[in-house]
Formats: sequence, C-alpha cells, structure tokens
Amino acid sequence: MKRVLVTAGARPNFMKAAPLLRAFASSGRSDLDIRLVHTGQHYDAALSRLLFDDLRMRAPDHTLPAGPGSHAEVTARILMGFEALCVSLRPDAVVVIGDVNATLACALAASKLGVPVAHVEAGLRSHDHSMPEEINRIVTDSLSTWLFATEPSAMENLAREGHLARGRAFLVGNTIVDSLVVALDHLRQGRAATAAPASPYAIATVHRPSNVDSAEVLEGILDGLGDVAREWPVILPLHPRTRARIDGFGLADRLDQPGILASGPLGYLAFLDLVRGAALVATDSGGVQEETTVLGVPCFTLRANTERPITIEVGTNQLVPPTRSGIADAFSRLLAGEGKPGRVPDLWDGHAAERIVARLSEVL
Repeated sequence: MKRVLVTAGARPNFMKAAPLLRAFASSGRSDLDIRLVHTGQHYDAALSRLLFDDLRMRAPDHTLPAGPGSHAEVTARILMGFEALCVSLRPDAVVVIGDVNATLACALAASKLGVPVAHVEAGLRSHDHSMPEEINRIVTDSLSTWLFATEPSAMENLAREGHLARGRAFLVGNTIVDSLVVALDHLRQGRAATAAPASPYAIATVHRPSNVDSAEVLEGILDGLGDVAREWPVILPLHPRTRARIDGFGLADRLDQPGILASGPLGYLAFLDLVRGAALVATDSGGVQEETTVLGVPCFTLRANTERPITIEVGTNQLVPPTRSGIADAFSRLLAGEGKPGRVPDLWDGHAAERIVARLSEVL
C-alpha cells in the first residue's frame, strides 16, 4: 500500500485539491491510501463546511492547528505539525498545491524527511520578490520531485531555473478549471442560484496585502469601484482582512456609496454564479483571473504584475493599476466597446487532475 498525503490550507487550494481526490478515487488503484490534510492556514468552521459542501469534497483526514500569526509563525507551526504527521504516517509521497505558506511548510517538512514532493501549479512566477507568494513558489519548486505546470510560461520558468533537466516537470493543465467545470454543471442543475442585480453588473474582490495594507491604495481602489458603481452595481464580497483594514483606516463610508453592494465572503458556488453573469470582474486573486478567462468574462487584475500571464496573452484578463484613475481609464475603455476578447487556454479542459494522477500512479 502506497500512502499519499494531499495537503491544502487556503480556500483556493481546496478547489484545486478536490479534483485530485476525485481522480485518485477513480484511478482504479486500490493500493493507494490517499489522505487529505487540512493545514489550517485559513480556517473558519462555517466557511469550511460550506466550501466542502460546494465542492462535494470529503472531510479532511487530518487537520493541523496552524492558527493566526505572522508569516514566520504560521509557517513554523505548519512545519512542525506536518513533520510530526509525516513521521507518524510515513507517506510515500506528499502533494502540495499553489503558493501559500502551507505549501512551502509542507514541502520543506517532507523533503527534509526524504519524502518525494509533487507540486501542483508549479513554475508560476510574478518576478516580484516583494510578494511572499513568489518566495513560496520558488522555494517549493526547488524542493519538489515532480512539478505539474498549468501553462507554457510556467514550463519556461522551470526550464530557465534548470528544473526541466531532471525530466520531472509536466504541462498538465489547471485543476482549478477542473473544479470550475464541475461547479458549472451543479449550477446548471440549479444549485446555489444567487440573487444578482439586473445586468450589467460588476463584482470585485480585494485581499492582497499590497492593496489592503495601505490606506492610500485601498482608498483609491474603493473610490475607483465607486466610480464604476455610478454606471453598474458593484458586488463587493469582503475578505475579513479587507473588512478589518477598511474599518481601521476609517474608510467604511466608501461602502455606503450608491451602487456598492458590500457583503461578507461568499460560498464557492454562489460566487461563481455571480461571476459567470457579470459584465466585469475586478480582482487581485490569481484563481479568479483563471476562472474569468474560462468563463469569457472581462477581468481587471488590480496589480502591477501577474504570475498567470496566459490569462492576459489569450484570456480576458488585463492588468489595471490599483488606483482610482487606473480603474476609471480601464472601465471607460470597456464601456467604449474596447473589452478584451479571449479564449480558453490549451489543456484547460477539466482533466488536469487526471493527468497528474496518471503521472503519479506511474512513479508510485
């Protein structure tokens, strides 16, 4: 019996883990013991239950008490907890996903114990080392035995860093798209139908430290969204971190602007239901850039860079400065009919997890 630990700790990573669990279950490999480990990096009991229900995902086999804290504190707690779990379970392989602190911590613990690591979503690079996620990506790839990439630019990055010479990097597609395909089927069956404003409307998400930890930047974004809201209603589900910063900076009045429809976090299906009907999505989330590309919805990424350039090269995404004037300029172009058409990237077909599991089954 070969034991594989699939790790996930942040909301987007569960969307990428769910297809892997399904693919392992349908692989026909009765000699594989697949365990899901919730690293606890982002943990809210109610939101976790909703997310797992939306993804039709089984409960975690193991949960680590990561708790809140600085990057170092969270990483250290997960590192210690996951090391102890690996010593106890003696896995034959560990799967890590994405670029959060839990990704790095689990890869480091496993590699120090000599356990092979598979990195799903390998090779993505923003080339911006001020982003904590960029450090996590680079270090995790250097520790991993198998590297599974979502897009050609990721393979180019891995080649430039010398990883392709090992013959263990594979272009497989995007598991978040696998979950999206399943979710769209659920929505067609009437699950999680959401009350949306009359079209056209926009939806926005903002959570990255570079956007919410500066009062000046956050104010500019909220004012830019307020300008959009003069034309179209703007649905604004607020990450707890963002809500805390808005209150702390004294910007709560920006949520009272006409047309701004602020709320708490939304469930996965409810959010996707709104995104697929939107005329515009403004975000700083990597996964939302990918989802809008597949759905064909115009996307403003409120950042100076993206580690997912294929969403710009062939998708509907464009980089927009996270300022009031940047948002206004981009929105004016969209209203003038200069929206960016796009297509779905190759291999983003809903079968990425199957390709990953097929590769891992060969080596295991």
